[in-house]
Amino acid sequence: MKIVVRGTNWVGDAVMQIPALRELRRIFPSAEIALYTRSWARGIYEDADFINEIITFEKSESKIKDAFAQAKILRHRNFDLCVLFPNSFESAVVAKLARVPRRFGYAKDGRSFLLTDTIEIPEWKNRRHEAFYYLNLVAEIEMEFFGTATVANVEPRINFKISDERKTEARKFLAASGVDLSAKTIALGVGSTNSRAKRWQAESYAKLNDRLQEELNANVVLVGTKDELDVSEKVFAMAEIKPTILTGVTDLAEVAAILSVIDLLVSNDTGLAHIAPAVGTKTIVIFGPTNERTTQPIGSEIIRRNVECSPCMLRDCPIDHRCMTRIPADEVFSKAVQIIYDKIS
Repeated sequence: MKIVVRGTNWVGDAVMQIPALRELRRIFPSAEIALYTRSWARGIYEDADFINEIITFEKSESKIKDAFAQAKILRHRNFDLCVLFPNSFESAVVAKLARVPRRFGYAKDGRSFLLTDTIEIPEWKNRRHEAFYYLNLVAEIEMEFFGTATVANVEPRINFKISDERKTEARKFLAASGVDLSAKTIALGVGSTNSRAKRWQAESYAKLNDRLQEELNANVVLVGTKDELDVSEKVFAMAEIKPTILTGVTDLAEVAAILSVIDLLVSNDTGLAHIAPAVGTKTIVIFGPTNERTTQPIGSEIIRRNVECSPCMLRDCPIDHRCMTRIPADEVFSKAVQIIYDKIS
């Protein structure tokens, strides 16, 4: 059996699909499983033991050209089964053009006619964690191929391996960046690429940074993508004790390794907030407009305010951003101290 899995398009989703990939490997222990995904995902799956290979692609301005080019790559590999984690029409078109005999995916985006096995959206979709959504697809595959329902009872286990070599390189990089490895190191994920409403205020992060450095004598590093550099620079400018800016300096593989060797990540609801607990690092996530019931990074602690308009899922707040402004830096600092020193009962 040769299986190709079309991976999701966002970092957080790429982490949340890990339990489903593990279960796919469990029910097809001898299969060749390839993950077909964007090139950045190598940073997550580079050391994964539940897939055989990663096939990457990048998008251009022409969706039609992309579809035919991607289909050609897959068609030459002669896959028997395609599992579509994204809900997009495009992903189903590629699988169809690639002539994969069995194509499993959810009935979304008007694409059912492109699939051989269409799975209905579960009625609990907006009430359970997103990891169950991906697991449910694999559960349907298990029932179809084997007539068993073991996947349906699985609790999501999200973790992935960072090799010792990558951890060593991460420590060397931190040291070269001026980080004192003998002290606690805390990363702050102050941005968010797809939603300004997800961002806790820069001034709040600056106050948190100052307390972490002054009272805990901790290293503070700012992490994120190049698109989030403006936010990191704003935090840096507001901070009295300057943090180390690593935002935009590292790729996803490098930042994943860095997160695996530090003591704590405090972050907005972003992809890095999913990566940190998955590599075993304590994590605090500040939630505002999004729904923690479905997307809380598994293994993280969250801080949020129950306001009447949240979760709104909007990318920009049309009023006063009260879901975020009502969370003080002192509260986040206290939670950080509790977590770092294991004082939470």
